[in-house]
Amino acid sequence: MATPAFTFTPSTFQKLHPAEFFRRFTTEGVRPDGRLLDAFRPTTVHHGVISTANGSAMVRIGGTTVVCGVKAEVAEPKLDAPDQGYLVPNVELSPMCSSKFRPGPPSEQAQAVSEAINRVLKESKVLDLKDLCIEEGKAVWVLYVDAVCVAYDGNIFDAALAAIMAALNNVRIRKPTYQEGTIKVSGGSTATDENSFTLKLARTPLSATFAIFDTTLTILADPNVTEETISDGQISIALDETGQLCGVTKIGAASCSQSAMKDCVQSAKKRTQQLRNIMNQQ
Repeated sequence: MATPAFTFTPSTFQKLHPAEFFRRFTTEGVRPDGRLLDAFRPTTVHHGVISTANGSAMVRIGGTTVVCGVKAEVAEPKLDAPDQGYLVPNVELSPMCSSKFRPGPPSEQAQAVSEAINRVLKESKVLDLKDLCIEEGKAVWVLYVDAVCVAYDGNIFDAALAAIMAALNNVRIRKPTYQEGTIKVSGGSTATDENSFTLKLARTPLSATFAIFDTTLTILADPNVTEETISDGQISIALDETGQLCGVTKIGAASCSQSAMKDCVQSAKKRTQQLRNIMNQQ
């Protein structure tokens, strides 16, 4: 007696064998969502989305949306840097953006992304921290940069870094004066060119992320959450406006050949320039 054959609907097959389901698409040079392997998702950038912040922006890459707000507060300078303010970036991944995240302390992914972005900002020296000094040894500005993911569908690194840089470009701070231990800021109900200042950013690093899939080391640009789940690793390449490398962040144990890395860098140059054009259109 012949053994009955089992057949599955595409959605059932995808749930049971996600990697094999995906592989059948990548061998044809496409993905299940219709994108080519090197294609990035539609991206939008909006500035000034939080009226109560000193600077803000919202970035949407595909189904991932990040809102970033910058708040400037007066603080005492560090003992080893009396004439420098400081930048405090943070990325939040809450249950609000995806059911994969749980309430409580920051997840490992959120901490890893925050640390990686902080490293890129420091190594790129995006801002001369001396510009944040109010009175040497007495008072400086500290910029709290909070990037909150409100919808998660993969590639949080690119979205968070772009939102942070767009928000920093949008910052406006009232001009302060220091008199006898007291900080005073310029008056008026609205920050204007006359009573406030903007940040002078030395560099604007933006990134492009690639996932490494399968033993064939297939490279996928801008992975969504499903592609992240089945990938063997990810590489995020940050570049400034001149194409200079600002940092490489690697997640996972998958290796990448030298030729594949060169291809990723070239693709990252095109992608980050595209991001800059989108940011400048707003």
